[in-house]
Amino acid sequence: MARWTGEWLPGTGDGAQSTDEGGSRWPGERLGLPESGVGSAASGGSRLLGLIVDLVIAALVTAIFVRPDLQDPVAMQHFNLWSGGVWAVISVVSAGFFGFTPGMGVVGVRVARLDGGTLVGPLRALVRAVLTFVLIPAAVRNADGRSWLDRLTGTVVIRLR
Repeated sequence: MARWTGEWLPGTGDGAQSTDEGGSRWPGERLGLPESGVGSAASGGSRLLGLIVDLVIAALVTAIFVRPDLQDPVAMQHFNLWSGGVWAVISVVSAGFFGFTPGMGVVGVRVARLDGGTLVGPLRALVRAVLTFVLIPAAVRNADGRSWLDRLTGTVVIRLR
């Protein structure tokens, strides 16, 4: 099998993992993250809930300026486009400069750089937002709980509490 599948498919690794079954004992162990509590790898459920909260916030902010009309498909398309743009701005600015979006803050997770940098930065946050919009790279995660967008940007989503 191709080498890149070693981290994504069980039983295809290079044998350098730390347990009998060929994988790490908990998500984030290979990255030096604790098993649980503050600083451990965030679950997929908390990441998804944070995204949903961010999307709701973006829709509410958009509704202040653009009137949604459920009976008019053209008006809803216009509303959804603006809402997506608001979501992108909220995601890039807040994750880039603060390390978490409002939704991430609500569920208690944040984005951390693996190289020890203090800020995620706008470029990494923009790449994360674009790949989240595509959805598949954000949904497929490896044994460490990192999605493709985390791997591409050198980040990991960790718990705050």
